Amino acid sequence: MRPTAASSAVAGSTARFIAPEGRRFCGSAGSSALGHCGTGSPTTAGNLDARWVIHTVGPVYRASEDRSATLASCYRESLRVADELGARSVAFPAVSAGVYGWPMDDAARVAIRAVRSAAPTSVELVTFVLFSEDAMAAFRKALAA
Repeated sequence: MRPTAASSAVAGSTARFIAPEGRRFCGSAGSSALGHCGTGSPTTAGNLDARWVIHTVGPVYRASEDRSATLASCYRESLRVADELGARSVAFPAVSAGVYGWPMDDAARVAIRAVRSAAPTSVELVTFVLFSEDAMAAFRKALAA
C-alpha cells in the first residue's frame, strides 16, 4: 500500500471522465452523475487511464453513530469486486473524508485496517490517491501503526 497526492474532486471528476461510456453500465446514459451505481458497481473507465472504475458510496460521518464498519466495507467490497475482475492494482481515494465529513485521521485508520484485513485477493498493489499533505500524513501514520 502506498499513499499518493492528487488534486481533483473524486466523484465529480470520475463521473466526467467515465461519461458516457461508463454510465451506460450503471443506468441510462442520460441519468445524472453515475446513474444507479452502488457500492461495488464496476464500469468501464472511459477516458481514465484504467480498465475499470469500481464505484463505492461511503457513509456520511456522524459523531453520534459509529459507521466505521460501513466505511470499512466500502474498501473490502471494492477489493472483492477488483478480484472478480482480475485487477492487479487498485487506487482508492480517502472514502467519506471529503464532503461526507469523516475526520481524516480516522478515515485513514479505517481504510488501512480494512485493506489489511480484507480477504485474500489477486490485487497486488493498493494505492491511496489523496488530496492534501494532511491526508498524506494521516495515511502514513495509519500505515506505520
